[in-house]
Amino acid sequence: MQLPDLNLLVALDILLDEGSVVGAARRMHLSAPAMSRTLTRIREAVGDPILVRAGRGLVPTPRALELREQVRGVVEQAAGLFRSSEVDLPTLQRQFNVRTNDIFMVCYGGQLTERLHQQAPDVVLRFVPEIDGDDDAMREGRIDLIVGASSSLTAEIKSQGLFEASFVGLARADHPIFAEPITPARFAGFDQISISRRGLARGPIDQRLAELGLDRRVVLISPSFFSAVLALMESDLILPVPDLVASTCQRLGLPLRSFTIPLDLQPVQVRQSWHPRFDNDVAHRWLRGLIKQCCEEGLRS
Repeated sequence: MQLPDLNLLVALDILLDEGSVVGAARRMHLSAPAMSRTLTRIREAVGDPILVRAGRGLVPTPRALELREQVRGVVEQAAGLFRSSEVDLPTLQRQFNVRTNDIFMVCYGGQLTERLHQQAPDVVLRFVPEIDGDDDAMREGRIDLIVGASSSLTAEIKSQGLFEASFVGLARADHPIFAEPITPARFAGFDQISISRRGLARGPIDQRLAELGLDRRVVLISPSFFSAVLALMESDLILPVPDLVASTCQRLGLPLRSFTIPLDLQPVQVRQSWHPRFDNDVAHRWLRGLIKQCCEEGLRS
């Protein structure tokens, strides 16, 4: 039986990941015309257009969507046959796509990047934001690792606890909230910022206040901690944040002060999660260990 050129599988995998001939050509170190010829060969081998024009871009056909996971699995299995049980970090060339939240980025992103650069200078970390309704990202190989507090991952996904964060209040150092003891009523009496990538103003804090017959006024909703923290320094707003974020702000010398929120709030459990296909991947295991190490040492410092 005559087999097709198996290099076409690698090209097909990258084309489906990029959704672009130019992007795939860049990753495969080919010219755009050469990549277009490769796509033509793939179309002939599969008997399907694979990618079709939609406006200025390309979109996968239904047949391509059916093949995507299967192709990714075959390519990864083939690569695994040639991988040794050890990894030479100084020469390792790989990109890891890590979906994470602001808590991890603020507290550990810089430290992780620095250690990674020292040990494996040619490895690239691509941080991507959390997205709702994209539960198949790891199964399809578009995401290598998820670091966050989500508990909605599918059953086959493996995970490891990294750290626990409790919520505290954050305000500018001379904010009037510090003039008197902070009670639930005084806490609720000041205008507040809500952090929500989905644009939500209400959450567990509002549930606890409602149990006490109280309500707070959220006047600013931010998708990230970065913009919210900047808004605090010249306003009378207050911001509930994980205690690790508050500690980082103080370590950076920002003119902000934290306080205990006088409510019974559950801490946030942050975990790293991955697909079982990467469980024994030596480089992936090294990255997971490095992340765990950064978090453990950060908690001890």
